[in-house]
Amino acid sequence: MGKWEDYKPAMAMIGLQFTYAALALSSRTVLLQGMSPRVFVVYRQAIATLVLAPIAYFSQRKKPGTALGMRSFSLIFAASLIGVTMNQNIYFEGLYLTSSSIASAMGNLLPAITFLLAALIGLENVDIRSLSTLAKIVGTVICVSGAFCIAFMKGPKLLNTEFTPQQQNQNSIVLHYFNSSVTVGSPNNWMLGCFLLLGSCACWACWLILQVPMTASYPNHLCLSAWMCFFATLQSTFVTYFLEPNPNSWRLNSSFELLCAIYSGVIGSAFSFFVQAWCISLRGPLFSAMFNPLCTVIVTILACLFLQEELYTGSMAGAFAVVAGLYIVLWGKSKDFKKIQTTTDADDDDDSKKVLNIVIQETFDEEITCKIDLQEPLLQSKQ
Repeated sequence: MGKWEDYKPAMAMIGLQFTYAALALSSRTVLLQGMSPRVFVVYRQAIATLVLAPIAYFSQRKKPGTALGMRSFSLIFAASLIGVTMNQNIYFEGLYLTSSSIASAMGNLLPAITFLLAALIGLENVDIRSLSTLAKIVGTVICVSGAFCIAFMKGPKLLNTEFTPQQQNQNSIVLHYFNSSVTVGSPNNWMLGCFLLLGSCACWACWLILQVPMTASYPNHLCLSAWMCFFATLQSTFVTYFLEPNPNSWRLNSSFELLCAIYSGVIGSAFSFFVQAWCISLRGPLFSAMFNPLCTVIVTILACLFLQEELYTGSMAGAFAVVAGLYIVLWGKSKDFKKIQTTTDADDDDDSKKVLNIVIQETFDEEITCKIDLQEPLLQSKQ
């Protein structure tokens, strides 16, 4: 039973990567069929809110005492705007313009971009003389170089597929304002989609950084997720209302679009939160991030088989560079965690020694006091 318990987090993360792969492929499919990316984000967050809100409400009743103050409200609203509304709208726009495999590969940039932003604002300690810091810097450079390789160096095709979505850019708000006559599969739009995916990673990295003050201000993680999904639903609805003037764009044209919206809300948002929170609580955030490249491999294989997506040598080389940079950054972070853990254990040992010395000293003092008291007569002789 002990070995089975040890393998549970790894099996859960592997299963979660398959659900992420299914989410990327199904989302790409409904976008190519004509569903608006912005409407898809609204439905996803609304369904996630409907799932999380009752669970968070009943859990809050069992553990009362966490109030949503003005500071918590502001942090949650900002995190929802940057990490959910902006992030997902930019991501699905990039997914629509590129491919499922490229979108999954660009997601591996997240640890490197998070390190870069945290170092710029002073949350990450940068010591050039430290091997872990050098590893994180080198890994970040490799990740970013791989991302630019994906965007600018497509190269020859690895697979002889001739599939290019010929649907016009009626669903892309970016191309609607810049160049509405170009098809989705053109090289310029490929680069634009890659930069949108890069911006999505930057928004997600900002969301991760905001987790530090937000969790300290509002420690109830389940209610926190429910509030973020609720605010993201309102924000996404507001954005979509102005960017989608046609009311027909809100209509679901097939049962497959409805199933994809439900799947993305329940599995992609609500269920994945529980699984990742559980795995991180047992093994830490690095353990969770190590499985991200597996999703890239699954998406690439399935997208080529079922969606007939084109696979290029330059894009694959850039994807491998991103994955290699990811593991270099994670190695540097693991060294930092070991150093922090060693320092904490040493401090705990020092504290325990101090407590032990105090106890021994107090016991020794009491023993001397007892000896002194016993040396004196119990009854004073009368003068």
